[in-house]
Amino acid sequence: MSQAPTLQTIIDSVEALSEDEQDVLFELIYKRRIAKRRQEIAESALTTMQAVSNGTAIRGTAAELMANIFGDEE
Repeated sequence: MSQAPTLQTIIDSVEALSEDEQDVLFELIYKRRIAKRRQEIAESALTTMQAVSNGTAIRGTAAELMANIFGDEE
């Protein structure tokens, strides 16, 4: 069974790349992080739309929703 590389191993590998290869790698990582975040937002929106459609969505002001989530600390 192989062990996952350590962060230092990854850093060493990246530093061994040319500047152009590092730029391509950084751009790829950046775009993948954006795509992942967009997917998370889309999934959250779908869950919210389903809750609204089912009548289970909680409505209120931002302050009321925060109090509902975290408990009323007043």
